[in-house]
Amino acid sequence: MTDLNLLYDAILNGKLEQSVEVTNQAVAEGIEPQEIINGYMIKAMEEIGLRFQNGEAFVPNLLMAARAMKGSLDILRPLMKGANSVSMGKVVIGTVKGDLHDIGKNLVASMLEGCGFEVINLGVDISSEKFIEAAKEHKADIICMSALLTTTMNYMKEVIDALEAAGVRKDVKVMIGGAPVTDAFAQQIGADGYSENANGAVALARKLVAE
Repeated sequence: MTDLNLLYDAILNGKLEQSVEVTNQAVAEGIEPQEIINGYMIKAMEEIGLRFQNGEAFVPNLLMAARAMKGSLDILRPLMKGANSVSMGKVVIGTVKGDLHDIGKNLVASMLEGCGFEVINLGVDISSEKFIEAAKEHKADIICMSALLTTTMNYMKEVIDALEAAGVRKDVKVMIGGAPVTDAFAQQIGADGYSENANGAVALARKLVAE
């Protein structure tokens, strides 16, 4: 019988090959994908996120854990078609128009995916039209916007206004983040929430989806 604690450890320590190997063994033994994900994989990502928040782990650790998690998810996802509990929600994420920074945004995307969300990562320099198009196409629960410049953060307001104008604002929650962004700014532009780090973003996304 596969010891799934080995999978937890593999993800926590960012060991992709070991993560994939244990996942394949578990699948061969007929262990339910959902049990593997909820019982071990998500818990490992939550733990690495907590360590990151407490200064006990760093960006490379997070990225390696997310990579190991993704390796296992890629094996499990095809086995879960039609299962209701596959995804905690759909998140469209991107760095706003005029801004080309993507490390923080990719970290948040990896953590969200690692913790059970379906993530559509649009990349950088994303216009309001692209955000709206993706939200409609994927029936997104949340739009996540990132900006690293004070000159580009105001574009977030334009996206929210465009969502209103397109009639989709009521269907989607809006989360924002990035170095110059604050909670006060989020309230000012009418966003549903703000997070200063990847771990906080996961907690906020869960809260918004549950509302």
